[in-house]
Amino acid sequence: MRTTPRLIAATLATGVVLAVTSGCSTASSDTADAGSTTTGKTIKVVAAENFWGSIATQLGGTHVQVKSIIDNPNADPHDYEPTAADGRLVAGAQYTIVNGIGYDAWADKLLSANPESGRTDLKVGDLVGIKPGGNPHRWYSPDNVHQVIEKITADYKKMDPADAAYFDARKATFETKTLAPYNKLIADIKAKYANTPIGASESIVTPLAEGLGLKMLTPESFLDAISEGTDPTAKDKQTIDRQISQKLIKVYVYNSQNATPDVQAQVKAAEAKGIPVATVTETLTPAGASFQAWQVRQLEGIEKALGQATGR
Repeated sequence: MRTTPRLIAATLATGVVLAVTSGCSTASSDTADAGSTTTGKTIKVVAAENFWGSIATQLGGTHVQVKSIIDNPNADPHDYEPTAADGRLVAGAQYTIVNGIGYDAWADKLLSANPESGRTDLKVGDLVGIKPGGNPHRWYSPDNVHQVIEKITADYKKMDPADAAYFDARKATFETKTLAPYNKLIADIKAKYANTPIGASESIVTPLAEGLGLKMLTPESFLDAISEGTDPTAKDKQTIDRQISQKLIKVYVYNSQNATPDVQAQVKAAEAKGIPVATVTETLTPAGASFQAWQVRQLEGIEKALGQATGR
């Protein structure tokens, strides 16, 4: 989001020669260590954003060191300005994970500025087949999340084949145990509330709504405008006002990290009409949370709002 409520990180120092350094793990893990260490090899991983970094950490266990560049809930991944330290991290990375789809173009610049023939780079947008201009918020798509899990594990095994069994065990534990509450909430919401009409503040909610089988009524042009930090049209705002006033939507979901005046007005209007409101955030909250803890908390909020709205 390119909006003033966000705290934008420090400006990239220019003319700095980027030296190699190792990454360190900052993403939390709810997954118990699975398998045994055989080679003692450690893969240095740099993720552009902490939602992917958290997953990479848990899949790699003791065989990876993961550093997420965006790990502050107040930082804006769209407009982040990399630092010289970020460049040094990328220069020393053996594996990088970038969202792509125009979401973190600054990360592409870091990779280009620090080429490394032996490094493996994962761009999520390319993996899931979303072209530039498409919705970049793929960590809110349950299907895409599982695709990324598969790919990260496969890449770890290629980089450290001697520990392939270890990575397979980590993946199995993560998908069947760690993500069990996440998977169950998605399945339950979809089974119980499919096609329920909802409204939202921006396009970050769209992949999640699709994954949950909910019907998004908010105009896509409004969702994109708020997400991209541009002014929504008067026509779109009138459409949303009508949807709220006539209670055409059952629930309103908004990104609390990007509460523009237009969004704040819609939240107040929804609450005034008795429409339940649920929140999501762009990046992991609170700082240091795991991907699954963050997502489960948000899904529980959406499920509760849907229950209040429908009486089910």
